[in-house]
This record gives sequence, C-alpha cells and structure tokens, in this order.
Amino acid sequence: MSYTLRLYAFEDVSPQELQAAEQRFKAALEATLGDAALVAPVYAAYMKIMATHGETPPEEALSPSELEIFKQWQAAELAALTAALGTNRYMGDAQFEISS
Repeated sequence: MSYTLRLYAFEDVSPQELQAAEQRFKAALEATLGDAALVAPVYAAYMKIMATHGETPPEEALSPSELEIFKQWQAAELAALTAALGTNRYMGDAQFEISS
C-alpha cells in the first residue's frame, strides 16, 4: 500500500531542504516499521487507537495488539522526526500528514 507524506515546516526552509527532510522522514518510518507497505495501515490503526482512547492511553486500556501498534508507531514517528529534523533545528516546529 502506498502513501503520501507531507511535512509542514513553520519556519523558512527552502523547497529542497523540505524535500530532503521528507525523504529522511519516510526512510526512517519505513526502516523502523520494516516496510513501506506498513506505514499507511499502521498509521491508520494508530490514529484509530488515539481516537478511541486518547493521546496517552494507559497501557491497561489497550488490547495487546493495540498496545503493540501504539508502541510501534510511536517508535517509528520518533525515529522519523529525529531523522528529518535532527540537524535542522530550524524546522523544529514541523508537523506531518500521511494519507493513502
């Protein structure tokens, strides 16, 4: 399953810098989750969990599979943000959007 990633930076960055950050973000997501085909479904499941249980649900409120997805996505997102913004602190307020 393919997906589209859009990184939004609130500070001035060139289109080339933004594109490079998006590529680093995608590469880290895919590496952490294990495959590009997993990004969209894991993200969708994570968003559903957050809609149902809130942003920081207690672990006991989640089923074992929900907890696994929740932790997988959080690890992937952290890796992606670090890869995309690590040396580019001026993009520190960036947000992202993933769609399939």
